[in-house]
Amino acid sequence: MNILLSVLVLFGIFFVLLFLGVPISVGIVVSSLATTLMNLPWDQVIFIIMQKMNSGVESFSLLAIPLFVLAGNIMNNGGIARRLINFAKLIVGRIPGALAHTNVLGNMLFGALSGSAVAAAAAIGGTLNPMEEEEGYDPAFSTAVNIASAPTGLLIPPTSAFIVYSSIAGGVSISALFMAGYVPGILMGLVTMVIAFFYAKKHNYSVSEKVPMKDAIRITLDALPSLLLIVIVIGGIVGGIFTATEGAGIAVLYCAILSLIYRSVDFKTLMKILLDSANTSGIILFLIAASSAMSWVMAYTGIPNAISTAIMSVSTNKYVILLLMNVVLLIVGTFLDITPACLIFTPIFLPIVTSLGMDLVQFGVVLTFNMCLGTMTPPVGSVLFVSCGISKLPIEKVIRTLLPYVGAQIILLLLVTYIPAISMALPTAMGLV
Repeated sequence: MNILLSVLVLFGIFFVLLFLGVPISVGIVVSSLATTLMNLPWDQVIFIIMQKMNSGVESFSLLAIPLFVLAGNIMNNGGIARRLINFAKLIVGRIPGALAHTNVLGNMLFGALSGSAVAAAAAIGGTLNPMEEEEGYDPAFSTAVNIASAPTGLLIPPTSAFIVYSSIAGGVSISALFMAGYVPGILMGLVTMVIAFFYAKKHNYSVSEKVPMKDAIRITLDALPSLLLIVIVIGGIVGGIFTATEGAGIAVLYCAILSLIYRSVDFKTLMKILLDSANTSGIILFLIAASSAMSWVMAYTGIPNAISTAIMSVSTNKYVILLLMNVVLLIVGTFLDITPACLIFTPIFLPIVTSLGMDLVQFGVVLTFNMCLGTMTPPVGSVLFVSCGISKLPIEKVIRTLLPYVGAQIILLLLVTYIPAISMALPTAMGLV
């Protein structure tokens, strides 16, 4: 079996189809079939690929993904985003460029509740963008801030990215992954706020008016029920009261009850929420199924070991190898969504990570952080496209303003990679690792 030929066929066909505009999941399946046909007869190939696709989604833990998607869509339509924005504005309203900081904090809060970077970018950015435009903010600046802060929802739990990674990395503790994502996710938001602060200071952006104590209490109480969702879901999962899937179900129930209390979701809206959730979940789960097939193809042809050996042969220095790993993942993240990237490249890098002595929980955070950066950059950055669509700006007008944020996040990524305590201190202190 020629491993080099298998690599060329697998990734060559995939990237050709990707550049031709074929859906990622279809490209994964076609390239996997083509590579397997080089080694096995047609009837066996069809049976094995279909079997691997089926077994790839036949997992109780993955049931959490459509439930968290549904919870996020209910929040997006249930008035929860507006309450979180008011609360965020209360906290950071006295800082220059108040609305930009509100955007960042709103994305961190909403992302932590919905577990979706795209949902956060759409809900928070869509609400704040007209307000920022009215106050004279540079549209490219507002868009860049939304793009840079929305991916925090992939690191701050609950997040489906860690659930997918856990399923492919041999059952790494989801509770430990959730706790490990908190500090890097919060730092990601704070770095964005620091850059936005200096930009706002330079351009003399205004601060919000001081909120009377009576109004501040009302706004806080209004947001408190939404914020309690984090305590209930994450506290229950980490405390061992229920699993991540059960926690996702509780999140759906809690959000539905809040929406009924707020009277913000009628029957027609509910049907749309269910349809959108089913559509999004179907896309994600089909991606997982297709990526599971490709993971098997790579394992069968020996590609992960070959790539691992090639990287390890470049240098014996741990820090150089980790840097190479990040470079590869950053490049991959610009082409692939987080779900297929996680499923395809986790098996490739696990042997390297194990040989270097890196904890699998820390690697899960590093992998997800790389994919967060991928959502911010072309050609397939989902958050980039959503945010530019909201502000109606072409991507090329936003890229220049976005570069300082991307550069700062890359530096933060390297710190998370080389300083394990940044991600591991919290789960270690809680006895999860």
